[in-house]
Amino acid sequence: MIFNAAKLPGAYTIEAEPFRDSRGFFTRTFCRNEFSAHGLETNFVQSNHSGNLGKGIIRGMHFQYPPHSEVKLVKCIRGAIFDVIVDVRSGSPTFLQWFGAELTDDNKRMMYIPRGFAHGFQSLSEYSELTYMVSAFYNKESEGGISYLDPSVNIEWPLPIGIVSDKDKAVPFVDDTFMGVKL
Repeated sequence: MIFNAAKLPGAYTIEAEPFRDSRGFFTRTFCRNEFSAHGLETNFVQSNHSGNLGKGIIRGMHFQYPPHSEVKLVKCIRGAIFDVIVDVRSGSPTFLQWFGAELTDDNKRMMYIPRGFAHGFQSLSEYSELTYMVSAFYNKESEGGISYLDPSVNIEWPLPIGIVSDKDKAVPFVDDTFMGVKL
């Protein structure tokens, strides 16, 4: 695996290095030794799978407050998504800055998302699926979010906005009272 530091400290895109032959390919999507060598989380407690119907749909921008904050390792296994993270770490020099990368079933790229980042994505294909591992169990009371349209973040979504859940539409814009996530 090739670990590429993103412009936001602690985040990475990870390029798979598939072995290809006449049967197809084989690649690792996680290796405790390699992640540990880069100082990254190696204890994942849950794996999630998301299927997305419709080009342009958006899910996000979600995060968990401590003590349930989580690291995520996201991989698109069918179709294509534009994966986005926003730094919501209190006091961070990159607070409310965003980073996005295209993850596809062809490029096999993954996004490593550290604690203290909101996460979301836009489907770039009519159907997309992704899997992601998380380092903490979901806790409803620790759920947080920022709006996918927040002007103080100004995410540049590559496609017109498609379907968005009512829950994600209801997330308010960041205001002066939003202090971020204190880790």
